[in-house]
Amino acid sequence: MNYITNTDLEFNVNQKLNNSLKIKDFAYNGLQVKGKKIIKKIIVGVTACQELIEFAIFTKSDAIIVHHGLFWNHENCMLYGTKKNRLKKILENNVNLYAWHLPLDIHPKLGNNAQLAKLLSIDINKILKPCIFFGTMKNKIDCYKFKILLEKKLKRNVLHFQNKNAVLTIEKIGWCTGSGHKFFEMAIEENIDAFISGEASESTIYIAKERYVHFYEAGHHATERGGIIALGKWIQKKYCIETIFFDTNNPI
Repeated sequence: MNYITNTDLEFNVNQKLNNSLKIKDFAYNGLQVKGKKIIKKIIVGVTACQELIEFAIFTKSDAIIVHHGLFWNHENCMLYGTKKNRLKKILENNVNLYAWHLPLDIHPKLGNNAQLAKLLSIDINKILKPCIFFGTMKNKIDCYKFKILLEKKLKRNVLHFQNKNAVLTIEKIGWCTGSGHKFFEMAIEENIDAFISGEASESTIYIAKERYVHFYEAGHHATERGGIIALGKWIQKKYCIETIFFDTNNPI
């Protein structure tokens, strides 16, 4: 059976994402919890939630790789509650936990934003820091049909904010997965017809109405499945290690 050591896996993924690791992040990227040395089976998922951890233990997996890990720079370092419960299960079962956050958002091929573009047939034209992508639809699309397309591809309900006088046909588009709604107004300056993100705030609808740009809220979880799936496939193909994607029912 094929295997890789826990430290080699971290090194090799870091090498793959090397160009993306230079960006300043507010999460710790790489091996967050060191477990057993030999890795033969890996579970990948969006967030290191209890449900995913339990599945990894049930399937006797040696490692978990996620986009949203357990350790963030802005959080209280005290271990209690939810984080303590998750960490307890990981430590008791000697499972490795890895997380790659912004590196997996901005990677030009494996990243969440690149994978979303691939899913929606968008040609990437430009990327602005920290992770705002811009491109053109391969085929122009009616703004209402685009909502239907998003729902079909991402398998979740999508919110669509607009001004009644906004363009009806979408061609130029900006997007930032996850909580990228905070970059909406910045993206509008690039003369786009629409913007996609995983979340929306109270002010988002007013910006869409006042700036005549369509905004699609497509789910934080749903828009960030693509990167971790792509990374898992890359690991499986390169090292011939069993890699399983575990999804959760998260409507946000």
